[in-house]
Amino acid sequence: MFAPAYAQVTKGGSAVPFLLISPSARASGMGEAGTAVASDVNATFFNIGGLAYQKNTQASLTYSKWLPQFNADLHYSYLSGSTYLEDLDGTISGQFTFLDLGEFQQTFENGTTGEKFRSLEFALGVGFSTMLASDLGAGIMARYIQSNLSSLPVGTQKEEGIGRSVAFDLGLLWKPETDWGMPKDFITLGMNLANIGPKIHYIDIAQADPLPTSLRLGTNFHLVKDEYNDLSVTADVMKLLVNRPSKDEVDPIPKSLVTAWGNDMGVELAMGAEYWYEQLVALRAGYFTESAAGGNREFLTFGAGIRYDIYGIDFSYINTIEEAHPLANTLRFSIVVDFDRQVK
Repeated sequence: MFAPAYAQVTKGGSAVPFLLISPSARASGMGEAGTAVASDVNATFFNIGGLAYQKNTQASLTYSKWLPQFNADLHYSYLSGSTYLEDLDGTISGQFTFLDLGEFQQTFENGTTGEKFRSLEFALGVGFSTMLASDLGAGIMARYIQSNLSSLPVGTQKEEGIGRSVAFDLGLLWKPETDWGMPKDFITLGMNLANIGPKIHYIDIAQADPLPTSLRLGTNFHLVKDEYNDLSVTADVMKLLVNRPSKDEVDPIPKSLVTAWGNDMGVELAMGAEYWYEQLVALRAGYFTESAAGGNREFLTFGAGIRYDIYGIDFSYINTIEEAHPLANTLRFSIVVDFDRQVK
């Protein structure tokens, strides 16, 4: 039986790479950098610690037709929400990630075909964030992951091609309250350790593959902030903490958190800038690159956003350096609703 290759083992030998797709059109417009920005509900992906600073009730929905150059009918959606609870002195949050991989034809070993089926993957998470100090926010998120490559028996196997796992994230966001001769909120530092959990398998547990455990480190600099103008630049470094000493061997968690630093995967580098006028209209641009062993992606991003009343709409566009790249011309659209936003 044919199963969608994208959903199996790709990024550094890890499974379920949909967990690495940036869900925020805002961050995607800045080269997919968001670890130290994390100032809205999409911090559920980039840095769960960022929600510790949020006292409002927010919800967000992102949609993208994924890998449009493949014409493979892939659709990505991300729904998130958060609210502050005074009794807990913290913010609770939830997120739902969904990737529709399209329709496929059941094919048997003798070449005959059977039923058609749809492949999909999803993750459902709940989180809690709180302030550890007046300038340090922390958060944790637990996540259930399911990958439905096939709802029908695979080849000579009787089992369905469905994999399940669980994972958790840990995040910190630091806005130092220091007298370094810089304006308040000039610098923000973030860290997020994501998708820490057991390996996932579909049919044979002996062929289980690791989750895409990753570490993100980010910084954001507020260069201009006055009544009308707001300009910031941000950068992220991401390392995939998956290590395969050989084709058939995978270092388990927590060993891979150390050994992965010695492999040839390198890191992802994302950087970008955002300009707001009167907190109503935003323009964004960014750059993303990674090593050849890590996937060899390199692209420019552009984005824009508007805020009206309690609503925000953002979009981003990927311009790949390489022609006919699967990510070329990828668009993301996000809508954010801040139910407690103070409107001028």
